[in-house]
Amino acid sequence: MEKELSCSKCSHFCAGKVPIFQSLTEKDLDLISSLIRKRRFQKGQVLIREGDKSDALYFIHYGNIKLSKITIEGKEQILNLVSHGDFFGELHVLHNAACNFSAYALEDTEVCMILRKDFEMVIQMYPNISIKLLHAMTERLSHAENLLQTLATKDAEVRLVNLIIDLSEKFGRKTESGIEISLPMTREEMANYIGVTRETISRKLNKFEDYGYIRANGNKYLHILEIDKLHDLAKNWQPST
Repeated sequence: MEKELSCSKCSHFCAGKVPIFQSLTEKDLDLISSLIRKRRFQKGQVLIREGDKSDALYFIHYGNIKLSKITIEGKEQILNLVSHGDFFGELHVLHNAACNFSAYALEDTEVCMILRKDFEMVIQMYPNISIKLLHAMTERLSHAENLLQTLATKDAEVRLVNLIIDLSEKFGRKTESGIEISLPMTREEMANYIGVTRETISRKLNKFEDYGYIRANGNKYLHILEIDKLHDLAKNWQPST
């Protein structure tokens, strides 16, 4: 991890790209920028470990981060993926609680951090941020509920379809032939995310490719050719009786 840097000299202030701060003026953002510190992490490096105390809110300036925890079986369960413009750590910075997840850089990543005491001051100065933060936390809760529902679904095909749709919405880029995803994680991490084996991921991706729904370009890129077909699979699946 490199030396901490101040955000006050950033030519493009990262907090202005975070939804909870987007209603603020340039003058307001300048004030917040003086409170924020920047850190860089290399691919695979840990930002926070589960059980650690954290007194900072993290904003992703660039890069991708996975949030995960270890299950009672000793396996990694990925909880969420966050990227440019996202933030995490809001519960711990508000409640002074130990982290209930670990955060790892999936690629070289730069984050900006604001300490609890400074964030509390910012909220007092700009109460509207509290409302935006509440909306963001509601979306996180909805994501967690959807993940639980997906994991409760025994059909591995539906789990993978939901994951592909989620990745397309967060990391996809529209092209003339569909949606191209620069995958932020490995096949093994995809398997951990939805609670299946790596072999199952490969087998199901090959099946979707045979159907003409997707085209895999190595392990880093996935091209969705028929997104509507994937949505239909997710929507119309019925558990076997």
